[in-house]
Amino acid sequence: MADLTVADAHRLWAAGELAIIDVREEAEHQATHVPGVPLVPMSELLSRVDEIPADLPLAVLCRSGARSAQVADYLTAAGEHGDVANVEGGIIAWAAEGLPYEGESPR
Repeated sequence: MADLTVADAHRLWAAGELAIIDVREEAEHQATHVPGVPLVPMSELLSRVDEIPADLPLAVLCRSGARSAQVADYLTAAGEHGDVANVEGGIIAWAAEGLPYEGESPR
């Protein structure tokens, strides 16, 4: 897995076939987030890697898809989490697609 559209990520996640983590920082997450998607900030990733689900394919979400691509590449190279994908366009694309989120409109 390399990249997923927000529609595909949501569909697989809602079906229980995919885990998603949000790698934005706490303030960003508080402002806007997808209910049920755990926050593991990129800045804390190495110390919290044990919190990343390993029982399902994984998708990584951020604001626009840049940080999540870096994290997905890192996790793929580390080889401990199986299939890891980047959610293209991040939460900005998620909201633009009309998928569920809470908080203010992401910018």
